Amino acid sequence: MILEMKVPSPGESITEVEIAEWLVEDGDYVEKDQAIAEVDSDKATLELPAEESGTITLKAEVGDAVAVGEVVCLIDTSSEKPAGGAESKAEEKKEEPKKEEAPKPETPKKESYATGTPSPAAKKILDEKGISASEVSGTGRGGRITKDDAVNAVPSMGTPTGGSRGESRSKLSMLRRKVAERLVSAKNETAMLTTFNEVDMSPIFELRKKYKEEFKEKHGVGLGFMSFFTLACVRALKEFPAVNSMIDGKEMISYDFCDISIAVSGPKGLMVPVIRNAENLTFRGVESEVKRLAIRARDGQITVDEMTGGTFTISNGGVFGSMLSTPIINPPQSAILGMHNIVERPIVRDGQIVVAPVMYVALSYDHRIIDGRESVGFLVAVKEALESPEELLMGNDVKKALEL
Repeated sequence: MILEMKVPSPGESITEVEIAEWLVEDGDYVEKDQAIAEVDSDKATLELPAEESGTITLKAEVGDAVAVGEVVCLIDTSSEKPAGGAESKAEEKKEEPKKEEAPKPETPKKESYATGTPSPAAKKILDEKGISASEVSGTGRGGRITKDDAVNAVPSMGTPTGGSRGESRSKLSMLRRKVAERLVSAKNETAMLTTFNEVDMSPIFELRKKYKEEFKEKHGVGLGFMSFFTLACVRALKEFPAVNSMIDGKEMISYDFCDISIAVSGPKGLMVPVIRNAENLTFRGVESEVKRLAIRARDGQITVDEMTGGTFTISNGGVFGSMLSTPIINPPQSAILGMHNIVERPIVRDGQIVVAPVMYVALSYDHRIIDGRESVGFLVAVKEALESPEELLMGNDVKKALEL
């Protein structure tokens, strides 16, 4: 029996996927539920499992855009599994003696051209101009430099160095193309502004130094900065609900829950999984969820559902060394907080100049529904919570807040 495997729907509103990689070869025997391909949607990279066991025939190539419901491969379920499995089959092929073949009559070789090879006429023109063939991009077959290429070639005005000047092209993944579209859309369709502030991270440093080992030993996760920032944002979102809102046509939708999107870097590009109902989580809960989502994004296992929704985003460019940035809103959300690297800087504290670990923070927001009062007030509220975490985030009971 020949089974037609069709592209399943990865999620609502997704109509096509792109074959990112085949994990098997044409003619291989596959087991039921074995991952046979990775496919990119505009939101995530997903694995495609075999629906039955049998010999597979591929019907699409890497890079092909395939509509949901379209056949991507055939599985002959009547095929028997090779004796000894794939490894045994490979050994048999390896040990099979070579058969002596009768010499074949020579056939005329097809003309092939290396990139940068000019025709005789083109070479003469380039020599007269004093231009090296390596400076000209050929438009002929196989990159061959044609006479027209030579005629149109202009001597390089740069300093000749003799170094490599090659270039390469690769197709953007569907996920990367969608991210690009969304970022351009956010810039063009929102009245985006950014406001900045700075945070003295000394209190958080002291808390982490004192409790991080005990916290990790008890809960199995580290006490990082994301839990402090997430809970500080939850507190500020409750105080300034306009920042936790979205525009839908002529209406503004406000939420009584905080689904916090966290921007993480995955193998296929930027991923933005969501921490659901962050207002109900403790420090341990946030750190555990951040770790779980980051691992799933890194391993390419994140699902569309885990990245759908979100009412506010936190982006941590500081892990890459960023001092300051203007993060772009994650539509349809209306605001995003940018974290940056922590650097020891001179600040004034109680009338004295002291050195302290300082982080610059940035809030980009949609000015159509968030005014200066809300945006500045929100960022100040975040700063206050981070500089007084015991009082404002832990209720003056650190042990209880950290569940120690």
